[in-house]
This record gives sequence, C-alpha cells and structure tokens, in this order.
Amino acid sequence: MYFVLYYYMKDRPLISVLMTAFNREKFIAEAIESVLASNYTNWELIITDDCSSDSTFNIAQKYAKKDKRIQVYKNDSNLGDYPNRNKAASYAKGLLLIYVDSDDLLHSDTIDKCVALFNQYPNVSYGILCPYIKTNEVLNPKQAIKWHFFHKPLFLIGPGGTVIKNSYFRKIGGFPTKYGPANDGYYNLKAASGTDTVIFPFPPVDYRIHDGQEINNKYSYLYNSYRYLRDALTELDLPLSEREIVFLLNKNRRRFLTNILKFFWKTKDLRMTSTAVRLAQFNMKDALLAVFH
Repeated sequence: MYFVLYYYMKDRPLISVLMTAFNREKFIAEAIESVLASNYTNWELIITDDCSSDSTFNIAQKYAKKDKRIQVYKNDSNLGDYPNRNKAASYAKGLLLIYVDSDDLLHSDTIDKCVALFNQYPNVSYGILCPYIKTNEVLNPKQAIKWHFFHKPLFLIGPGGTVIKNSYFRKIGGFPTKYGPANDGYYNLKAASGTDTVIFPFPPVDYRIHDGQEINNKYSYLYNSYRYLRDALTELDLPLSEREIVFLLNKNRRRFLTNILKFFWKTKDLRMTSTAVRLAQFNMKDALLAVFH
C-alpha cells in the first residue's frame, strides 16, 4: 500500500494554482469555479486579495469555507500586480505554479496536461504556451533564446501562459517588480536562460480582455518594454554572443525611438513624451546608436 501511494503521489503531485485579485467581484466566482471543475484534484488554490474595495475578498472567503484546498489572504497594503504575484507564490507548497488570474478561466484538463508534460520531462523546470507550435517540444536555453530573438517571439506572454516549478521560481527570485506591465518579459527570459523550456501547444486558461487590465496601459508599456529588454540583454546570462547582444541592443533602441516618435506624432503631448524618454533612461547616445547602427 505504501508503494502504491508513493508512486501515485509522485505522478499526481500537489499543484499550486495562484490567483491574484483586485476588485474582481464580477469575475472571481467564475474563476474559482473553473479551478474546482478541474479533472485533476490534488491542487491548492491560493488567492491573494490586493486590498479590494469591493466584495472580491468576501466572495473568495465563502469558497474557502466550503473547500479546504482554497486559501485566501488579504494583503496589508496594495502591492500592485507583480508584487502580489510574488506574494501568492510565497504561500505555495506545490510542485508546479500555475497562474490563473481572477478574471480568467482554467481549462478543466490544464493541470492534468501540465503534470503529464513535467513528468515526461523531469529535468525541465519551466514551460510556456506557444500558439504557433502545435506539438510539445523541449528547447535548451540556447535554442529557446535564439528562437525568440531571431525566429519568432516566444517569450511575450503573460504569467497565465507559463508554468514553472516552485523550486525554480524561488531560485530565480520570482518576478521583477520595476518594469510595470513588462515585468513578465524579463521574467520569461530569465527563466528560459537557466533551464530547458517545454513548449505546450494548448492554452492553459481562457483570457478575458476588458477595461482596467494593466496591459491596457500602453503608455507605461512604451518605456518599460524598452527598459526590461535593455536590462535583460545586459544583466542576464543569455546564451548569446557579444555581437548578437550589441545587435539586439541597437534594435531595441531603434524600436523605442520609432515608437516614441509615433507617440508624439499621435498625441502632440511634449510633456508625456519627454517623461517617457526620461523614464526609459534613453539618452542622446542611445538615439545616435539607434540611427547610425
């Protein structure tokens, strides 16, 4: 009996589903119900409420009272999106971390599929959704990073499109918190540069796009997308040559210069344009490198 239980738990480990919430009273019940409907039963659902002013926390608590697998926490102060994601992960005890936002829906077979993939590839610590790859593949760091930069973007997807081992998440320090809506870009590159990446061709969750989501803050993303990539290329141990890094840095400069000029042309707002340039830490040298290299 002991050996049967051991192998069952090895193949069916505890999985941590992480749900961050802020003023999602219209959606959170349906999000929780989607986790409860999972075919896989050995999970814990950790909900961290970021000081909602509506009934989000109370709704989540009602579910926690009915199912001991659900844990609900309320932050002492409003942390913001990615610090709250790190907070949720700090409570996790499962082998894998799966993010399901409080306005999204988990597919009933998602956890089963993720566990099967990580059982199939035990040395892999990180996985990501890639819609244009129709079969699961495993890429080593060099293959994954070069695919992303020189073939098709692979790591421009949010937390709901990734799965990571709990131990590896802690090893890499979780999400950065200084790049606003672009924190996941830096995180994905950091995760993929230190372990093999398994590509899964199925979407883990159904996303709902609506007003109020942080990715809709295009102004913040304008300068943060430049900052995270610049820092990733200069700080992380990416499997790229020095020549490739220089090429990508200049490409990033050109992209930002083009986007900031488009922003000014569209808005005619000199103050917001100059603020974005300042926040991006984009100087005259960067502009010259963007134009002449």
